[in-house]
Amino acid sequence: MNLYSDIIFDGRRFHFNAALRLDKDGTIIQFLSEDQFNKNDFKYFPGLILPGFINAHCHLELSHLKGKFNTGTGLLAFLGSVVSQRETEQYIIDAAIEKADQEMFNNGIVAVGDISNKSDTIPCKLKSKIKYYNFIECFDFLQDSRSQEFFTPYQNLYEQYQALAKSYSPHAPYSVSKSLFKLIKENNNLDSIISIHNQEVEDEDLLFVDKSGGFEKFFSQFGFSLTHFQATGKNSVYYAMENLPSQNNILFIHNTCMNQADIEQAIRWNKNSYFVTCPNANLFIENRLPNYELFSRYQDHICIGTDSYSSNWTLSILDEIKTILQYQSFLSLEQVLQWACYNGARAFKMEKEMGTIDTYKRPGLNWIQDVYVENDKVKLGTNASVYKLA
Repeated sequence: MNLYSDIIFDGRRFHFNAALRLDKDGTIIQFLSEDQFNKNDFKYFPGLILPGFINAHCHLELSHLKGKFNTGTGLLAFLGSVVSQRETEQYIIDAAIEKADQEMFNNGIVAVGDISNKSDTIPCKLKSKIKYYNFIECFDFLQDSRSQEFFTPYQNLYEQYQALAKSYSPHAPYSVSKSLFKLIKENNNLDSIISIHNQEVEDEDLLFVDKSGGFEKFFSQFGFSLTHFQATGKNSVYYAMENLPSQNNILFIHNTCMNQADIEQAIRWNKNSYFVTCPNANLFIENRLPNYELFSRYQDHICIGTDSYSSNWTLSILDEIKTILQYQSFLSLEQVLQWACYNGARAFKMEKEMGTIDTYKRPGLNWIQDVYVENDKVKLGTNASVYKLA
């Protein structure tokens, strides 16, 4: 296929009036500037062409919970709803997983970092056109003495994923004891990519700073006591950094309450730290967003996720981009597209395959219409939508 467009985003920057030659399987053969091709020999796609999106955070197994929960309840109430309502007939769960996987594919997503608490998604992933990295999520409600008891089922689940790409990953600082962190570290390796929910709500930092906030009461509802827990006097991310390996790629998820000092320390601690933002889920659950101005100083370390259908209206990276740009207009489309493409690929060590439009790569190609230039800035129109080309 020979195609050209008004704008081609290569994963890091825009090229105007450029063209591509593709092999039958979607491999990039040539990337041509305006003076290197004859438009009569190429098919025109008005708007913007870019690499496939990387969805850095999802819970595919919760797809059957679409539309089940109220918005704006806050994280603790939301977590309680997920725990109490996630169980249903298996055929409903299976059908929702298949539908969500197809929806993400249709929305131009080529790779997904997926949280896995169960084996429900395995049949879908084995045949999916999307590349999944599976985070076997571990938690023990900060019960140090019971960490092995909790970890054994996670080991069994890990084995069920067989050849699928996977790692053990801690759920969040507030739900993983030091003993469980140690077991996770011992059973991963240097190539393991690790995901952890981080500072999604103020109560999380309050628990670690002075043992206040709502988590102690929340845990008691499930029969777990925090009487033994000792506050650290620091925000929760410092506890995570003390117990996570500093050599692995680490994905910090949500980060709604992170401040500048937290971000800077995470980068100093591990240059392979990535901050995954899920704006629509943040609005759905907490009705707030991270301070993107702080994160934008670390342009190469930001990725985008959709989270799950339990806390979102769509599984679309383009919809997440629209939300970010609507509420944070100081950011440029070029910046945020890098988060969705190149940065995501780097976070999952997939940059040799996808994330950028380069010769001999097969990154997937998306086409977005309703794009315009205003004051030398490329912008999305109100009707911008994504179509998968390759």
